[in-house]
Amino acid sequence: MQTSRTPDHEPAPSSADGASPPSADRFLAGRTALVTGAASGIGLACARTLAAAGAHVHIVDRTADAAERLADELGATAWVVDLSDPEAVDTLPADADIVVNNAGLQHIAPVHAFPPERFALIQRVMVEAPFRILRRTLPGMYERGWGRVVNISSVHGLRASPYKAAYVTAKHALEGLSKVVALEAAEHGVTSNCVSPGYVRTPLVENQIAAQARTHGISEEEVVGQVMLERSAIKSLIEPADVAEAVLWLCGPRAGHITGTSLSMDGGWTAN
Repeated sequence: MQTSRTPDHEPAPSSADGASPPSADRFLAGRTALVTGAASGIGLACARTLAAAGAHVHIVDRTADAAERLADELGATAWVVDLSDPEAVDTLPADADIVVNNAGLQHIAPVHAFPPERFALIQRVMVEAPFRILRRTLPGMYERGWGRVVNISSVHGLRASPYKAAYVTAKHALEGLSKVVALEAAEHGVTSNCVSPGYVRTPLVENQIAAQARTHGISEEEVVGQVMLERSAIKSLIEPADVAEAVLWLCGPRAGHITGTSLSMDGGWTAN
């Protein structure tokens, strides 16, 4: 299901010395961005931030009402797609200059009790779908000589935690895919990076907080401070808008030599 708007596909002009175009706050004018899981949380913040910088945004989400409302708000295009369905993923547009692979889900259980079908679902959404999207969009980026791939990874793409076998596996795989794309795409003017936040104030995390509070018989504030952020030097959840600003910076005019890396936003979690 698609709600269409017609974007201007011409890239924003730049000066001969590579300086920012005159309207620096709209430096993505003429670019097209595709954001998965864009109807809430980090994806929502990314969609709004990229649109504010001038990009026409493809809103990809399985929640039709929220995706279409956001598309109306931003003058964007809504694609109501279940990313666990490979055939549906292959209907997404191939014209994106910027791809933000953000959609994800979580399931918590020990390995010996982890449902195989749930493990497979998480890999389809968080690994296979990004691969399929990039397989479709990279040729256009190569042809145009410019592109930005930003994969929303996690501290769990860099470190492991117990009971999160599928999520940790998927995020590690996404980090690897991002690096392979960085190596292949560099000669075409395309960069590929991960942004790896710690715990972000999203619906997924808030549901985890409530569940752990019930399980441990403690308050939600204690779950955040004593369980989730125990390893973090900064004892507060990250806001989605902060992650979106990092994504925007990686798409900016001064980040062209940053590729194949993972930008940690974890309050010192991985330093501990």
